[in-house]
Amino acid sequence: MNTHKALYDFLIVGGGILGLATAWQLQQRYPDRSVLLLEKEAALASHQTGRNSGVIHAGVYYAPGSLKARFCKQGNAETKAFCREHQIPFDECGKLLVATTADELQRMQVLQQRCHDNDIAIEVLDQQGLAAREPNVTGLGAIFVPSTGIVDYRTITEKLAELFCAAGGTIEYGKQVARLEQFHDRITAYCGNERYQARYMVACAGLHSDRLVSMLGQKPEFRIIPFRGEYYRLAEQHNQIVNHLIYPIPNPALPFLGVHLTRMIDGSVTVGPNAVLALHREGYRRGQFELSEALRILTYPGTLRLVLKHFRTSMAELKNSLSRRGYLSLVHKYCPQLTLDDLQPYPAGIRAQAVRMDGTPVDDFLFTETARALVVCNAPSPAATSALPIGRHIIERLEKLVEFSRGP
Repeated sequence: MNTHKALYDFLIVGGGILGLATAWQLQQRYPDRSVLLLEKEAALASHQTGRNSGVIHAGVYYAPGSLKARFCKQGNAETKAFCREHQIPFDECGKLLVATTADELQRMQVLQQRCHDNDIAIEVLDQQGLAAREPNVTGLGAIFVPSTGIVDYRTITEKLAELFCAAGGTIEYGKQVARLEQFHDRITAYCGNERYQARYMVACAGLHSDRLVSMLGQKPEFRIIPFRGEYYRLAEQHNQIVNHLIYPIPNPALPFLGVHLTRMIDGSVTVGPNAVLALHREGYRRGQFELSEALRILTYPGTLRLVLKHFRTSMAELKNSLSRRGYLSLVHKYCPQLTLDDLQPYPAGIRAQAVRMDGTPVDDFLFTETARALVVCNAPSPAATSALPIGRHIIERLEKLVEFSRGP
């Protein structure tokens, strides 16, 4: 066993945007303290950060007063400011939430109120107003959210890493934490034949957050259930098919937003994602399977209860995953001119969804603390948008741990 003699002040586990946003801000706040970040892959942003739609969300959907609502609104402004400061390309293209049925028009009114409650500027469009903004989109009306944008979150993460290291931080790659051990004055992370010691730890491990909680000797009140989100890229001739991001009006009874058309920062347009139960934490390929993971997911009561509660939707998502024609039908609701040949392959992502024993998805950001550690347990969308304010929130919570450990 190779023990690193250095006792770091802070250890960060996870090299996604949330881990780097926390590490950089922590090193900034405490320039004389040592901060080490461990990333299990050979590169940063290899999972949720680098496999999402790249949307800078405005905060339309989130319950007023929730951490999601608060952090998303702050993060929207701070992400754009960060990009301007560091010359990272982004586009404040705006988003249209399109109603295609009378029922969706009614639900649109609820979203209007939520935007008002969250102090988000919007414009409500009738059918003619929608057609004027988006000639290729069909609908009865829409909400236009001008502050929504697009960016490459992998680029932001890499810039955060550069700033973190320039401020004195250290990143080690290929270090997967297999075991944690807490002592009265430190915490030890075991990575293969190596171990790292720190006074305090923050884990931003996404798909593996429940494992980290268990390693700390805690019994998590949730389990991470992975959902694969499958995308297609539109054929290049359709790069100008929409002027904004095009989203359906979400069904409040369902935990996901539905398939949308997303302009990407590279100029392409993607369609997706759906949401299909994956039988592997990192099962990006359809049919990818790992027996131990499949048993973990399928024997958890929360999984069964969640699937049964949304059985028809789950079956429809599975069917559309297997059939491009079914997937296309979801897009035809608001963009009927697209054909099967227009749906070209694009990498899938995995959403790490914390689910409680009763089958309820955890709807907000969730944290677990011990005397020496803080684990980010649930950080779904809009976590990338909200990374900078979430990082500050983590540091504030961490400071309380530090004060507590010092005693009166």
